[in-house]
Amino acid sequence: MNWEAIINNTAAGLLTPTTIAFALAALGLAMHFGFAGLLNFGIAGYMAIGAYGYAIAVLSFGLPWWAGMLVGMVGSVLFSILLGIPTLRLRGDYLAIVTIAAAEILRLLFLTTAFEDVTGSADGLYGYNSRPDGSGFANSNPFPPGDYGFGPWVYNAETIWVIVFGLIVLAVCTFLLWALMRSPWGRVIKGIREDEDAIRALGKNVFNYKMQALVIGGMFGSLGGMVLAAYSNVSPGVYVTSLTFFVWTALLLGGAATIFGPVIGSIIFWVLQAFLTNILPELAIAGILPVSSQQASTLRFVLVGIGLMLLVIYRPQGIFGDKRELTFVK
Repeated sequence: MNWEAIINNTAAGLLTPTTIAFALAALGLAMHFGFAGLLNFGIAGYMAIGAYGYAIAVLSFGLPWWAGMLVGMVGSVLFSILLGIPTLRLRGDYLAIVTIAAAEILRLLFLTTAFEDVTGSADGLYGYNSRPDGSGFANSNPFPPGDYGFGPWVYNAETIWVIVFGLIVLAVCTFLLWALMRSPWGRVIKGIREDEDAIRALGKNVFNYKMQALVIGGMFGSLGGMVLAAYSNVSPGVYVTSLTFFVWTALLLGGAATIFGPVIGSIIFWVLQAFLTNILPELAIAGILPVSSQQASTLRFVLVGIGLMLLVIYRPQGIFGDKRELTFVK
């Protein structure tokens, strides 16, 4: 086996636009589930709204890239309000059912040919990052053409611009989440997670606080979708249900009720994905695994599922979480 290539490809998973996008989405889930106790199984829908809102605003309305990203964030706010009004006064499992269904409805709407001129249907959207009028994200790239980095972390000018932009957005969102959770607002949110009846007895409007948490977490998720869209084309095949469970895995891996846990969990998740993607086909070729190399590539999803089950059973608070912070939604 080519261990040098395996190690280099695995190390490259430490810092990619996809890793940053997942970290942002996991921060959104941390806001929803870890701190507010909201069971959101539709984070892929928020990422899709961010990506499509950004791309459509640029392609169909001619807005500059930064205005397109604002449109994607506004779209996530409206999506949160639409989901929250009928569900946040009910038990948490109702929100879980509604969010996973809403995310799939969105994907099918983006996939249908009825709106092909706007959404691109199965072909998705492309060409929004580089615009003839110079208003695209790639047109704002401050890095001259060339390669940047060292070792396994070598990127071209386009990729390094996405990574730098994504890291700035991730840092701002992480700081915002940290500041919110240390504020009186954050203490109320944690109280709602623990016992919302007690918080309601103190005169707090629990519905409003839940809605605010849903909106803020949704905006983080939409930013993850926009970072992903800034790196590659927008395709409805990306925002499937499995994407939601990958983000959940990253969140639970690092710790749901933590600030930096979702970020570190996303890094660990993608490093493991890169490692399994490279080593499993090699093991199959060497005859160690009794499957074909193609079957071995998909075996990583089985291992991720097994790992998630073991994590929930034996370490539900995550690697960096505190068991005292863990809450099970009733």
